[in-house]
Amino acid sequence: MTGPTPTELVAAVPGLAPYLRPATLLHPYAATPDPQASRIGGPALWPAGEPWPHCTAGHLVDEYREVPAADRAIWEGIDRALHERARAGGDPHVLTADEAAERRRIMDGGSLDLIGWRTHRTVPEQPAAGCALVPLVHLRAEDAPHLPWPEGTDRLQVLWCPDDHRDLPNTRHYYGPNVELHWQRGTDLAPTVPPAPRRSAERYLPTPCAVRPKQIVDLPDQDELPAELHDAAEEFAQRYGLEYHRALSCAEGWKLGGWPSWHSTDLVPVDCGCGARMVHLLTVDSGLDPGVSVGRFAELHVFVCPVDLGHPVGLDLQ
Repeated sequence: MTGPTPTELVAAVPGLAPYLRPATLLHPYAATPDPQASRIGGPALWPAGEPWPHCTAGHLVDEYREVPAADRAIWEGIDRALHERARAGGDPHVLTADEAAERRRIMDGGSLDLIGWRTHRTVPEQPAAGCALVPLVHLRAEDAPHLPWPEGTDRLQVLWCPDDHRDLPNTRHYYGPNVELHWQRGTDLAPTVPPAPRRSAERYLPTPCAVRPKQIVDLPDQDELPAELHDAAEEFAQRYGLEYHRALSCAEGWKLGGWPSWHSTDLVPVDCGCGARMVHLLTVDSGLDPGVSVGRFAELHVFVCPVDLGHPVGLDLQ
């Protein structure tokens, strides 16, 4: 016996009808994709004569520093003090305020390798330099007609920078790849060989995959519903031994449109710099055949401004 569908839930709880959104699940699978088909990764297409896009946002790089001999002596002295307190029956893990302050100073916002006696931090690259973007998703309009296609376009190319970034527009507490959207016409595109990125994290380089697009309808996370509607939806789901979240809402996987899940945090509305509330466009899922991993094997949600698709995207990790 299969479980109920979101459409059946809405028939039982009509108040949910305004919250139904169309979505497309891509269902990627390992295969050599057709260059003209919707796909993840794979061969690149770009308008002839136009330069390949580069990321100019601040990239993060690893910085290692040797711990000076004087600071190493301070750290080791604190360790000896901890051992002495432990022998006297004290807690071997509790630092005094002065000891804690010294250790924070020595680590300088990073981590400390006690074997090599080096600190490690990720810092903005100085001077900042551009990095070639990497094809992530190539989408034909026929496979996700519900997206807000600008007039005259029938292709969406999602490119990302395979480096980590902080402080991107329309993000909060974000650490991950920068993302760009390019709405284009298929007749303008020609095969191209993009330049290799200067530096890249392996987890941000997708294995080329073909896709099996499936159009569905999607319902939101409970945090985006009035309490009475969520209670009614949960009661309906429990009749089938299910929970509303994920079983009947926030469909999982590589998804276009629909609703994002807020399973790692409470709802964090993503607002554009223009003040408009942004809407979900794409979920990038970790693992599976494309082999990418965002966050701690998490989901990356990409949002767009409903007023102007040219505004910078919003990004959130869950």
